[in-house]
Amino acid sequence: MEYLFATYFFIFGLLIGSFLNVVIIRLPQKMNLVTKRSACPKCGTQLKWYHNVPVLSFLVLRGKCAFCGARISWRYPLIELFTGLVALWLMPPVFNQMALGLFLFYFTVACIFICHFMIDLDHHLLLDSLNLYLLALFLAYSIFTFHWQYWLIGGLIGFLGPLLVTWLFYKWRGQVGLGGGDIKLYGILGIFLGPMGIIFTIFLSCFVGAVVGLALIASKKMTKDKPMAFGPSILLVAAFQIFFPEYARIVQSWLF
Repeated sequence: MEYLFATYFFIFGLLIGSFLNVVIIRLPQKMNLVTKRSACPKCGTQLKWYHNVPVLSFLVLRGKCAFCGARISWRYPLIELFTGLVALWLMPPVFNQMALGLFLFYFTVACIFICHFMIDLDHHLLLDSLNLYLLALFLAYSIFTFHWQYWLIGGLIGFLGPLLVTWLFYKWRGQVGLGGGDIKLYGILGIFLGPMGIIFTIFLSCFVGAVVGLALIASKKMTKDKPMAFGPSILLVAAFQIFFPEYARIVQSWLF
């Protein structure tokens, strides 16, 4: 029975992962996410339902469009597979109302993180629509779980701290350091992670971003004057804190 439920959760994750691919492509372009049928980006031919079976269709078609033969990016099945594995990993050990509610909460957070991560890599954007969904989730959870000072102060630190640093950097250098999406994301994360948690997020994400930036410059994949998507660094650190809290607390104790 356990293997049967694991299969259900994995397939559910694959299907959601297929939808996330749609969100990642269409949301930045303000395209309809539901009613518009999928089509090949190369030849524009509308795809049949059996061309959209997660992972399997990609393997059967050998990574090519069924109509024009154009190559299909490996990114699509990888996102589907990753989302399926996340759903499987988050599958609750018992099935009751609270356990399933927590599964939906954390799985939804993971899905928003995946979309944010890929869209920021592609477009250097952390979209307000995704931030609003994340805000609604964290605010609803935190109000009923934490003391009001925890989520209110955490949110204020997450928003006002980076905003102040960005403003000072702009006054000093005449350049915008962090985008508005990054600042809003910090504030939203602060609601869930609290004051010390969001300080840790800010510190470690800046460190991760600096290391990645230096590595890209050293490998000549990026120049010093080219802006780098900073959202993925924030999301990686936040995911570490949210989904691996015991290890995050250990690292946090070393720093603070």
